Amino acid sequence: MSNLPNPRYFIPAVALMTLFIASLAASLARAEEYSDTQIVRAIWHTEGGQKAQFAYGIRSIKYKDIAEARKICYNTVRNNRRRYAQYGHKQYPDYLSFLASRYCPVKGKLSKREKQVNKFWLKNLLYFLAKGEKC
Repeated sequence: MSNLPNPRYFIPAVALMTLFIASLAASLARAEEYSDTQIVRAIWHTEGGQKAQFAYGIRSIKYKDIAEARKICYNTVRNNRRRYAQYGHKQYPDYLSFLASRYCPVKGKLSKREKQVNKFWLKNLLYFLAKGEKC
């Protein structure tokens, strides 16, 4: 009995995995094509929208209302575009990965629960960006 996978199942699995990786790479490659406004809108939905405890996921800065939270989020997106161009591109493959590392980190002084939740942030953001105006 061989330890090799059955070719009848192995080839379709490899094909599916290749398609998945290619589609993920394509979405990441297009990440810079999104406007700051589109990214802010996707962050709104990623962070829970109207049901969120913290509007736009803003927890580190006090704000008086959703409009102010949106402005803080927008400034974060804009400023991190500049930071990515200056130095972030050396460590991250694309702008949105860099933004995720700043906006919703998975490393550092975080609880186990925060790390667990934060690791899905970029995937969720990409989902809402792909939905575009529909979200």
